[in-house]
Amino acid sequence: MPTQHEADEIRRKVDRIAEALHAKDLDGLRQIYAADVVSFDVEPPLQHVGLEAKLKNWANVFAFFRDVHYEVRDLTLTVDGTVAFGHGFGRLSGTLESGAATSGMWVRVTLCFRKVDGNWLITHDQVSVPFDMRSGRGVVDLEP
Repeated sequence: MPTQHEADEIRRKVDRIAEALHAKDLDGLRQIYAADVVSFDVEPPLQHVGLEAKLKNWANVFAFFRDVHYEVRDLTLTVDGTVAFGHGFGRLSGTLESGAATSGMWVRVTLCFRKVDGNWLITHDQVSVPFDMRSGRGVVDLEP
């Protein structure tokens, strides 16, 4: 039977994502994802497979932003044994390398975890934006 302790442990792992992004700490992020993570991120291609591919995405963020902030809102978790999933909203914001500040955009986030040797690791994540069916364009000005 899952315990509140396990859900709290996973929430702390998600908090560590925000901390590592703010610190531009790829090694810290490396500790959060499984080696075989599959990521459906907002930028091409359709999927990023493996830890190095996921870290390359974050390295791209670090190159784009001078200062990075990441916020997660309304995270709901379900934990059962050695697997867990969560969904909520995330926003990446900060100061661009050009010096311009950006408030970013809210995206939908789904995180899947597996407990490996007593450690909860992200094995899959998906980030998406809704799109307007008439124009075929993403809608990036929504807020939770």
